[in-house]
Amino acid sequence: MRRLFLAVSTLALLAAACRSAPQPTPEPTSGPSTAPGPQAPATPSTDPESFRDQPPTASPAPELVLPRFEQAVLDNGLTVLVSTRKELPLVYVGTAFAAGSATDPKGKWGLADLTYKMMLEGAAGKDTLALDQAFQNLGVSPSVSVSSDGAILGVRVLQRNTEAALALITQVVRQPTFSPKDFERRQKLQLAELVRALGSPGFLAQRAFLDVVFGAAHPYGHPTSGLPETVSGVTVRDVKAFYEANVGPRTTALVMTGDITLEQAVALAKKSFGDWKGKAVLPPVPPAPPTPARGQVVFVPKAGLDQTIVLMGRPGIAAGHADESALDLATTVFGGFFGSRLNMNLREDKGYSYGANSGSDARLGVGPLTASSSVRADVTGAAVSEFVNELKGLRERPITPRELEPAREGLIRAFPGSFESVEGLGASASELFLRRRPLDEYARTVAGLEKATPAEVQRVAEAYLGPDAMQIVLVGDPEVIQQQVEPLGLGKLVAREPAKTPAPKP
Repeated sequence: MRRLFLAVSTLALLAAACRSAPQPTPEPTSGPSTAPGPQAPATPSTDPESFRDQPPTASPAPELVLPRFEQAVLDNGLTVLVSTRKELPLVYVGTAFAAGSATDPKGKWGLADLTYKMMLEGAAGKDTLALDQAFQNLGVSPSVSVSSDGAILGVRVLQRNTEAALALITQVVRQPTFSPKDFERRQKLQLAELVRALGSPGFLAQRAFLDVVFGAAHPYGHPTSGLPETVSGVTVRDVKAFYEANVGPRTTALVMTGDITLEQAVALAKKSFGDWKGKAVLPPVPPAPPTPARGQVVFVPKAGLDQTIVLMGRPGIAAGHADESALDLATTVFGGFFGSRLNMNLREDKGYSYGANSGSDARLGVGPLTASSSVRADVTGAAVSEFVNELKGLRERPITPRELEPAREGLIRAFPGSFESVEGLGASASELFLRRRPLDEYARTVAGLEKATPAEVQRVAEAYLGPDAMQIVLVGDPEVIQQQVEPLGLGKLVAREPAKTPAPKP
């Protein structure tokens, strides 16, 4: 403030001096000079828009610094994962569980999701409210996320509250209550969420896609949240059985990131989990599904929709596959960023959609490879044709270095976003455990993206993105789909009715 005052005062004095200084009196002139002589060159006018002729020069890209992950294993098999970052006095304290929705028993889809959420409904003699209050006293609220390959449960706390937070997490993991009353409430909440989801065209597309690509019997063939008819059949006994069979020291990782060292984390782990015993073992890797040629076009009828969801895909690859980096680049060029082929076609050129995307989800087992968009209903057939044309175009118009380099740069520069917080570090460490990858996996991924050649990316694009193996799922007005898509000859149209909501229990 003092510097600002002095600067303003100085400017005021200078202005006053300029106003009071005597000005020279111009000498009178007799008119324009007629004396011969050279004329002064005219000052060229400056075009205020000339700066647009030269794009600004990009500054040098900052150096990519990847986090360092460390690991230890206790005598009972518990894994301890740590990434130290001391800029702020914050620590993420969490646990990663190696069994996800892929381990749901037949007819009990959604069981894993329910089980992990139930663990926060009471533990070690604390009911739901008391447990929640204990976390609130530390200024935190725990979160849980469940995927096909596992689950992550944890909190971010101030460094001084690390041990107290770990004590609560330990109770949640080792002594969940699984009260019948709490289960009934949680089950009703899950069913209500699923009923709402059934009104979402996106959820309906996902449900049909997983069934078409993987099959109902495959571990990846159903949504993590389950369906109303499967969740309604889950009992609290099922939850307890799932926990006993799948949660134990050999299937769990204690994940601590932020202002903590590996030595400190191991000492805390031994204190909290050193005497933990359990029979759970790592679940098997889901088998690779077949990849047949497309013989049908599946659609979920939703009369009156103004848009049609177009979802195409097939089984892709598992994490760690040799083609992973090249396939990430190929799908990015195809539809993974704004300047991709699919998006520029459907959005910028044709105006059929607000956007399109594609990507490869490499999981513990072979995950899905997808391309999708929501298009105007009146151009459903034309949009599907453009999807197919762009897939064919990957062979007819090979990927060029000019297309590849922005995709490569975008993927690599996006990496720091996954590590910008201690929670992000924790999630990244947890993914290493869930997908059973080495500690230097992220460095390997960056190296793979940097080294992938145009020829390699083209080979992978032709191998995985051929149109004949891409299954097609549509959600939209049935009359529109039948009129516009059937004449394309892409396969027999097969209607897939949405899942029905079960009657409420008496």
